[in-house]
Amino acid sequence: MDPATPDDGGDEGGEDGEPEGSERPLGSRAPGFIRRSRALHVSWQVGVFLVGLAIVGTGVVLLPLPGPGWVVIFAGMAVWATEFVWAQLVLRWTKRKVTEAAQKALDPKVRRRNLTLTVIGLVIIGALLGYYVWRFGFVMPWKADLHS
Repeated sequence: MDPATPDDGGDEGGEDGEPEGSERPLGSRAPGFIRRSRALHVSWQVGVFLVGLAIVGTGVVLLPLPGPGWVVIFAGMAVWATEFVWAQLVLRWTKRKVTEAAQKALDPKVRRRNLTLTVIGLVIIGALLGYYVWRFGFVMPWKADLHS
């Protein structure tokens, strides 16, 4: 620490240069020249909204299909969060909840329970698969003779 700088008792800071635990201020991340012109800023916001809407819409379509639907939805929310305070607040809330869930998942009791449930599930699946192979042999289910 620089001796000329008073110690305010704050955090030392994270790797991105911001104090740990602090969050970026809410508001537009548009470049200054865009924010200075009202018409340009509104056009910028409409463009950001439409791009975010397209990404979120794609994520919603991917939810029932094979694909990273939730990841795409959160990517669209991140696009919106570059310009809209409500999206920034939603992403902050989501980040807090994900962090809490990750900490909870690291709890040894929870890990042991999850491992136990996984092993039980694998044993059940193995037993069902073994029964199927014993009963029908190595035949695809749609080709199995179920009436014999």
